[in-house]
Amino acid sequence: MKASSRSTTAKKVGSSTNKKLRIAMIAPPWLALPIQGYGGIELVVQSLVDELKREGHEVVLFANSAHKMRGVKTVSYYKEELFEKIDWPYYDAPLQVMQTHLHYALKYIEEDGNFDIIHDHNPYIGPSFFALATRGKNVPPALHTFHGPPFSSKDSMADGQEDNRPQLEFMNLDGKLRMVCISEAMAQSAPKEIGDILLPAVHNAIDVNEFPFVAEKKDYYITLARFTKDKNQHLAAKLAAKHKKKLRMAGTVAGIGSNRKLIVELSNPLSRYRQNEEFKYYSDKILPYVLRYSRITYAGNLSGHRKMKFLGNAKALLFPIEWEEPFGMAVIEALACGTPVVAMNRGAMPEIIDHGVNGFLAKNEEEFAEYMLRVDEINPEDCRRSVEEKFSAQKMAEEYVQRYVETIRATKQRVEPRGPAKKATSKQKTTTKKKASTTRKTTQKKK
Repeated sequence: MKASSRSTTAKKVGSSTNKKLRIAMIAPPWLALPIQGYGGIELVVQSLVDELKREGHEVVLFANSAHKMRGVKTVSYYKEELFEKIDWPYYDAPLQVMQTHLHYALKYIEEDGNFDIIHDHNPYIGPSFFALATRGKNVPPALHTFHGPPFSSKDSMADGQEDNRPQLEFMNLDGKLRMVCISEAMAQSAPKEIGDILLPAVHNAIDVNEFPFVAEKKDYYITLARFTKDKNQHLAAKLAAKHKKKLRMAGTVAGIGSNRKLIVELSNPLSRYRQNEEFKYYSDKILPYVLRYSRITYAGNLSGHRKMKFLGNAKALLFPIEWEEPFGMAVIEALACGTPVVAMNRGAMPEIIDHGVNGFLAKNEEEFAEYMLRVDEINPEDCRRSVEEKFSAQKMAEEYVQRYVETIRATKQRVEPRGPAKKATSKQKTTTKKKASTTRKTTQKKK
């Protein structure tokens, strides 16, 4: 009997490390896994953990533990979900939460002393934190995945965003840290200073079997994303209104996921959400279309069966982004259901969408409108096949295992024998004292 691709991967790992890997998987602290509703990074981590477990690796998950993945040891300081705080002023909640989360995880990892590798998924603070932490003797090598935002560009800085590259350019890279991007497009814009520790990109992925294939579509379009200026959903609403098409829009608004709460906050002129950019974007750019056109509706933050039905029955997913999208989980989720995608040709979209095969890539609003009306030309089976071949959880896990092994090999010369820190013996102390005494005498003679 021929070995499966999964067992082949296991053999590759075995030959490199002589055992299955023990992985410290550090998810962001905001949402618990398995994900219920919106989740970008979290959904990727969830699929990766499940697949690594199937491959026989041991994974300890450091994540929010409001609920837990079955059969996965979850370590967490935070027991309640915190997603509504993610957009609070950085000095108030986000920085405190992320620092606590990472320090709590690192303490556990050091005291355990038996992990082969750390895989970190925390934006902003993760690279700096582990650049320093992995210089410690009892800390294993770490791989950080850049999920976003994209590396700064002239355009993003012209919009008033702070340059996010200097922290990487001046980072001390003497530790046991390696990095990886989620698309080639993202990797190409990375600062050259991290080139030596940036490994080949690994695309995000999903468990395709969890997404039902639907060949016969209903007559409505969808958007699925957090409501932000970058996602540009108001263009989808504008075109749906212009061409008299049904549009159902799903996603969180400043962390709000229910219709009822959103209506309450929109009706309150003193709502604290009015200072939030995402809330203002929805209120100013989306709400006028929802109020004026009955064909355009807000569906809330969807999960489970409702989300699958929403994706599977849709005529097409509209993805009119106006930033360099690092990947786009909603895109591969729709494609897995056989639903074509019309997207702006930016960021990682050309790596996911094969123009005219599983969707269309538009250069501007006029092309977007044209392609939106041509989605019946796309075969749903081609959409599904594109995900099975390029964006399956099994493929992602195999590639990450390769990156783990690469990271361990590349940093091996710096890795001390793992295990809890041991106290020095009396003989070691005596030797250390003699060396120190000799050094002092030599220094005095020179003087």
